[in-house]
Amino acid sequence: MQLGALIACWGEPRGAQAAGVDPAAPVGPICTDSRQLQGGELFVPLVGERFDGHGFLGQAAAHGVQAAVVQRGRAGDVPPGLLHWLVDDTLDAYQQLALLHRRQLVAPVVAVTGSAGKTTTRELIRAALGPLGPVMASSGNENNDIGVPLTLLKAGPEHRAVVVEMGMRGLGEIDRLSRTAEPDVAVITNIGTAHIGRLGSREAIATAKCEITSQLKPDGLLVIPAGDPLLEQAIQAVWSGRVQRVALAGDPGVRLADLLGELDETNDLLSVRGECIRLPLAGRHNARNLLLALAVAQELGVGLPALAELDVEVPGGRNRRLQLGGLSVLDETYNASPEAVLAALELLARQPGRRFAVLGSMLELGEQSVALHRQVAERAAALALDGLVVVAVGAEAQAMAAAAQALPHLAVVAEPAEAAEPLKQWLTCGDVLLLKASRGVALERLIPLLPELPLS
Repeated sequence: MQLGALIACWGEPRGAQAAGVDPAAPVGPICTDSRQLQGGELFVPLVGERFDGHGFLGQAAAHGVQAAVVQRGRAGDVPPGLLHWLVDDTLDAYQQLALLHRRQLVAPVVAVTGSAGKTTTRELIRAALGPLGPVMASSGNENNDIGVPLTLLKAGPEHRAVVVEMGMRGLGEIDRLSRTAEPDVAVITNIGTAHIGRLGSREAIATAKCEITSQLKPDGLLVIPAGDPLLEQAIQAVWSGRVQRVALAGDPGVRLADLLGELDETNDLLSVRGECIRLPLAGRHNARNLLLALAVAQELGVGLPALAELDVEVPGGRNRRLQLGGLSVLDETYNASPEAVLAALELLARQPGRRFAVLGSMLELGEQSVALHRQVAERAAALALDGLVVVAVGAEAQAMAAAAQALPHLAVVAEPAEAAEPLKQWLTCGDVLLLKASRGVALERLIPLLPELPLS
């Protein structure tokens, strides 16, 4: 990218060197974190609820940055002589920079959203596109207004594909991210109830997720699970291009599927179009996520025979199996929505031996919170678990306790560490324990206590 592109975007720069700016000069690395400045960067100070990068403009100048982007009204913070542009909003400018960079990329961009399974599907897509060459993908929580541009800006000419995860908490957010990424392929993992407290209904959630198509290339592809009428209705309202639907045998909507998989859960094998693929992550829900990734890979030129064995690593607290002495732990502590909890319970139910769960609060569910907490506890009871610890308070805790009262072992506690006490009384060697709750519960605090439990 050249400085002339920024001049076209924001007009002539200001500062002592402005008159001598060469429009053909390349833009330096783009940086928003003053702690990472080394010299030669284009510094973009972002403004948040708890920080304001404009306070570091002096430090940026001292480090020898190439130039800065400054919010109108903050020109007084600019050190004398620092080349800079004035913009209405530095976050918006940051996203514009990412879009300009994205348009210079040869690599296709894949965007992933959904109520559950976004990060897992992102990593499955990253692995499935590996045969193409180096793949740049979001890492950690880079799925928001800052993270998506960051991922795009890290992509270079050496990358053969870019995979960005798109999260949201309200309407309009994914539309904004789609305008930044202009994806060639878009994936919606599912429509669930995560953030329903903010959006009010699954219909509104479907509308928000389908914003991913707002800047999907006209000849691009949308990949979705088959069999969700709500999702289909939302798509019809906004997208008239190509759609590929995936499903597992036995799923609703199998007749609509363009890519159908046969799952052998006993051997963790997925058969697709005559090819046998080993599941890199256990569980029926992960087999569906894998089908989404396979559809993306085929669209971008990777054949199924190259995907028989995939090596996938997911961030901590997701799909992680721990062996703590004689106890097998399914660590799903990172986050939780009702759909994700139900899927994790189904996976737990297929494990050999006695099966226990520690389930914490699921947040941002609004008026449906009590009913949805009751629903997951009812499923735990229906699956005949050997025990359940509820980490919650108030009406949600009461609803879960009432729904699971038939289980052989049941306890309700307010904090993660308190779950260790009933588990100490219940667990023996060979047992399997599922841990799952929303991020705000911090259920991972229980994990260091588990090796200290006296298993008989």
